[in-house]
Amino acid sequence: MTTHPTTGLTGPAPTATVSVKPLVLSAPRRGEDLHVRVTAPTTGTSLPVVLFAHGFGSDLDGYAPLVDHWASGGFVVIQTTHLDSTRLALPADDPRRPQMWRYRVQDMRRILDELTTLEAAVPGLSGRMDHTRIVAAGHSFGGQTAGILVGLRVTDPHTGTAEDLSDARVMGSIQLATAGKGGDELTPFAHENLPWLRDQDFSHIAAPGLVVAGDRDDLPLSTRGPAWTTDPYTLSHGNKSLLTVHGAEHFLGGVSGYRAAETTDENPDRVALVQRVTLAYLRHVTGIDHTDWNNAQTVLAGGHPLGHLESR
Repeated sequence: MTTHPTTGLTGPAPTATVSVKPLVLSAPRRGEDLHVRVTAPTTGTSLPVVLFAHGFGSDLDGYAPLVDHWASGGFVVIQTTHLDSTRLALPADDPRRPQMWRYRVQDMRRILDELTTLEAAVPGLSGRMDHTRIVAAGHSFGGQTAGILVGLRVTDPHTGTAEDLSDARVMGSIQLATAGKGGDELTPFAHENLPWLRDQDFSHIAAPGLVVAGDRDDLPLSTRGPAWTTDPYTLSHGNKSLLTVHGAEHFLGGVSGYRAAETTDENPDRVALVQRVTLAYLRHVTGIDHTDWNNAQTVLAGGHPLGHLESR
């Protein structure tokens, strides 16, 4: 076990990892094959899985500060490149664009269907994954994707219906800096360009979850300010926790990449806080060990300069 000198949070000693990409899954109805990246510890068995969804425009190479940390802490992390990625550069009039949110969920379900195939494709990983312990995680747009897998219902702007697209194979979620409810709180820009945010219903989420929000994440999508990104915590049910990162904007100090140009609040200590708390939560919710999570709850109960952790 190690203790981070600034955050005061404990965590397991890191282990070596291996990352393999691209593993290609055929997806004819999608219009593009699904390119997948798997990052895993080089040792250990019965390894739980984190299914990670990137934010709008990113790809399977993003979020290394989180992916590397989780994998070095004993998790197999699986990423893909969703259709909204700038890497794919879909034309503005592409008919798939209004359904980006739905394609993302389908991408994740496709990966879950092919876990055995992906496991066998990574040298040395076969037989070491635990397919019964899967957590969905995501940042920004990816947070919505993770939420849908555990019960968030999004009203389809085309049909006006809100389907249950949850997947029983997913046992919990981590939603980082993701959108709150829609309605009148959306800005005109969000209402016009992101129609899948117009009506989100968090009340059906019963699975355990951790929500991470920056208290300076003032997105141009809502009139409510930073509090908007706490809705997945306050409006859902079940065993939930909220990490509020002090002074953090949308990228929470730089979780999207080691040298990501879009980071507006670069701060290694904030990144370390998010790394340590999320890994502690993953170990807690999958039943590996509760020590680090209990430590985080104690250390961040109040007065910590970097953040505050609460649960209900």
